[in-house]
Amino acid sequence: MTGSGPKLGVLLLVAVLLQTVVVTITVLHFSTALNSMKETFARSSVSCLMGSDLQSITAVRGDPCWQVTQQLHLLIEKSLSQRYQRQISSAVRDEVSRVLPSLVMEDRASARPKVAAHVTGSFVLKLEQEEGAPISAGQQVKGQKISWWEGQKGLAFLHGVQLVDGELVVSQPGLYYIYAQTYFRHTHSPEEEEGEEGEGAEDRGQPLLQYVYKKVSSYTVPILLMKTSRTSCWSRGSDYSLHSAHQGGLFPLSTGDRLFVTVTNASAVDMNEMSSFFGAFLIS
Repeated sequence: MTGSGPKLGVLLLVAVLLQTVVVTITVLHFSTALNSMKETFARSSVSCLMGSDLQSITAVRGDPCWQVTQQLHLLIEKSLSQRYQRQISSAVRDEVSRVLPSLVMEDRASARPKVAAHVTGSFVLKLEQEEGAPISAGQQVKGQKISWWEGQKGLAFLHGVQLVDGELVVSQPGLYYIYAQTYFRHTHSPEEEEGEEGEGAEDRGQPLLQYVYKKVSSYTVPILLMKTSRTSCWSRGSDYSLHSAHQGGLFPLSTGDRLFVTVTNASAVDMNEMSSFFGAFLIS
């Protein structure tokens, strides 16, 4: 029993050594085989390109030469396409900038955030429309302020401009195009028809005026920007008469400036979104 212990240890040591040798030989064999396969594939890939006529290669998907040539063709086509696309785009842009420089300037400025607002008429209670929204006493403003504009629904939108109490509040300084339109619907009453020769005749020719004002923080009195007027006689024999007033212009505005519209008779304004509207957008 005492002599079998050393023999068992020697056998285990020999077994471990043999296993290590076998694993080492196996790893070396597979490494050599793998390197040989890589060299063979590389040589075959290069040999595909060494021929005088690449078009003579058989179009077989399993053929390594076909795969190499296809990848090479795709890479060449992609590189040429990108190169010529950049050259053509540059040539076209240069030609367009020479003929129509404003288009290129607009394209370069397209990344700038758009600042614009378009508010439309909004139907409210008849009593509120008839009373209008007159400017508070003490402010030197003509007409009645229209304060029931819609800024979110329908055709209306607000981008970088706020709508507060019927006034557009500018958040970015610059040159703005401001416009306004009001649609007057005057309903004829029997008293007007009966009094054509008297006071009714004056009413039938009353002027329609629209004003656009600007309020600034440095000045207490609103500044008149635009005014349009029209005197139209009401049509005899009709139930109502329709007249519109429209105006627009370019004005420099500062941050915090407020714009609003007044008319001579707010109760006669038809607040349909396609008839009465008010807006401004940044030019530069």
